[in-house]
Amino acid sequence: MLRIGLTGGIGSGKSTVAKVFETLGIPVYYADEVAKRILNSDPVLKESILLHFGTAAYKEGILDRKYLAAVVFNNQEKLDLLNSLVHPATIRDSQSWMQDQNAPYAIREAALLFESGAAGNLDFVIGVYAPRVLRIQRVIKRDGLTAEEIEKRISRQINEEMKMKLCDAVIRNDEQELVIPQVMRLHEKLLEMNRIKKSKVKKDS
Repeated sequence: MLRIGLTGGIGSGKSTVAKVFETLGIPVYYADEVAKRILNSDPVLKESILLHFGTAAYKEGILDRKYLAAVVFNNQEKLDLLNSLVHPATIRDSQSWMQDQNAPYAIREAALLFESGAAGNLDFVIGVYAPRVLRIQRVIKRDGLTAEEIEKRISRQINEEMKMKLCDAVIRNDEQELVIPQVMRLHEKLLEMNRIKKSKVKKDS
């Protein structure tokens, strides 16, 4: 089975693209959603959060998201510390999840795929690209954030053009080109890559 990454900046539409892959029967691991879960379920991670951010980080054993967000929002050092604790935990969890999948390929969807170091464990990375102005418009409509708040979030991620250059393939979600045909082409390519890999393993064994 191939391990595929799917990434893109805030508002790029990577979750929408992931849902299209899911309709094709491809399992998708949503790293941000899992991170929220394991912050409450992973005892080692919880202990690390309590050690570095204090007992106020949890209320009755449940993460106080508002408190933690307030701590890291304007403090890059604290945000980097939080990410350094959460990312390894989600990478471990995703690796275990990948081993349980039986599809030709499985996808790890994450905004910070390169920033977290998770891309190093993958066979192929897909980027989802949309122009900055369009991304900001989408997030304003979706989350009700201000343009300034979105720009601050964007500034914490690596440059979008640079990120796309690091990817093995790019899906354009710019409302100029249809997304589904792009996904279908990549799906066929990944199925073929998996066939070649299986054939090579069979030949070598």
